[in-house]
Amino acid sequence: MTKINYKSIAKNVINLEIKALQKLKKSLNKNFDRAVTAIVNCQSKVILCGVGKSGIIANKISATLSSVGTPSFSLSANDCSHGDLGSITKKDILILISYSGNSIELKNIINYANRNKILLIGITSKKNSDLYKNSDIILMTPEVKEAGLDIVPTSSTINQLSIGDALAVSTLKKKKINNLDFKKFHPSGSLGEKLKTVEDLMLTNNKIPFINENISMIHALKIMTDKKLGTLIVRNKKKYTTGIITDGQVRRLNSKNINLSLLKVKNVMTKNPVKIEKNTLVTKALSIMNDNKITCLCVYDEKRKSNTIGIIHIHNILENKIY
Repeated sequence: MTKINYKSIAKNVINLEIKALQKLKKSLNKNFDRAVTAIVNCQSKVILCGVGKSGIIANKISATLSSVGTPSFSLSANDCSHGDLGSITKKDILILISYSGNSIELKNIINYANRNKILLIGITSKKNSDLYKNSDIILMTPEVKEAGLDIVPTSSTINQLSIGDALAVSTLKKKKINNLDFKKFHPSGSLGEKLKTVEDLMLTNNKIPFINENISMIHALKIMTDKKLGTLIVRNKKKYTTGIITDGQVRRLNSKNINLSLLKVKNVMTKNPVKIEKNTLVTKALSIMNDNKITCLCVYDEKRKSNTIGIIHIHNILENKIY
């Protein structure tokens, strides 16, 4: 019995798909720019549809578009012939995906789009197809060699998926979607945790251990004990943040036999404490703490950098299992 080398088969599949992607990369033209502009300017929804494996790709592309701020959903090509065409309005953009471009299930959808002047973007590999001839914007994916009998949709669907990802990321860039915007669409799960900002975890209001820079250290230490954070945020009479005191500083002073009762806060504090803007990712805050070998950061709003609106402690971050 001949032993099958599955690793060799896998490598061959991957090589075929790499070659397909290389052909796709070379095939991109001005129509891709037109498609991105149309999607960005869409006043309603982007609707995707395909048949078979292309329908599954349509689902994924639609989900990716929605995740980056472009309202989108996918439709079943079969269901469109039984009432779902009513989901498509004249303000929508319709993206149809078909390698052959001649799938019977797509003909009714193409006719509906043309009849109602709905912008149609076609993703296909055949120039003599119905989809090619009837699309307002055509994105040609190159004809490629499929893995597995040269008929199993593999290389072709990789190209369809990739051009969809390229459209999604391009619209993201055009719309200037940033991490905070992306976070709104992903509040839960591992992505939601990674996208938490300092504002999500910081301590605010009366939980912030504020003290005036002119009070005595004896009084300051009582406040530090009451707040149980091992940190004090020092302010002047204008309530601008001027420094920070940590329990580590206090221990070092005590080890030097310095009489704290004779000192004011401003004589002990570390001036110009490390600060962070409230919309910064928590992962970045943790990196700053590690780099500066500190456990706490003052948080500010970009409009008022001199005012502390919160503090974030390394314990807040670790409790949320963000490492």
